[in-house]
Amino acid sequence: MNPELAALAQSAGATLVGLMATDAWERTRDGVVTLWQRARPERADAVAVELTSTREDLDSDSSAEGELAAEWQGRIRRLLTERPQVAEELRQLLEELVPGALTAAAPVVQRASADGHSRIDQAGRDQHITE
Repeated sequence: MNPELAALAQSAGATLVGLMATDAWERTRDGVVTLWQRARPERADAVAVELTSTREDLDSDSSAEGELAAEWQGRIRRLLTERPQVAEELRQLLEELVPGALTAAAPVVQRASADGHSRIDQAGRDQHITE
């Protein structure tokens, strides 16, 4: 899968489950169901039921948020694999629900230690070493 679509699916899964416990829940549910209705209308009703079930699971066990987000990440990843043209609509929905959610970058933390004659080369992106 395209890394950009994989990152979008990951962000969407976490955002979706995170919004389930907020006042934006109904708008979120409606937006996700509408997305499925356009992309895979035969699955839209099932997705609506799955969203409600996930919210009930989250209400009864808030520690399951990560697991539930991973489940939705998988569903969204499969949708994007089958219908990559849905990605832009999904981005717009996420931006509408949580402005800036897709542009917020997670901090990068790198740690290393070496002994003796060891050498460590770390990079946040491309690294070219010529010796």
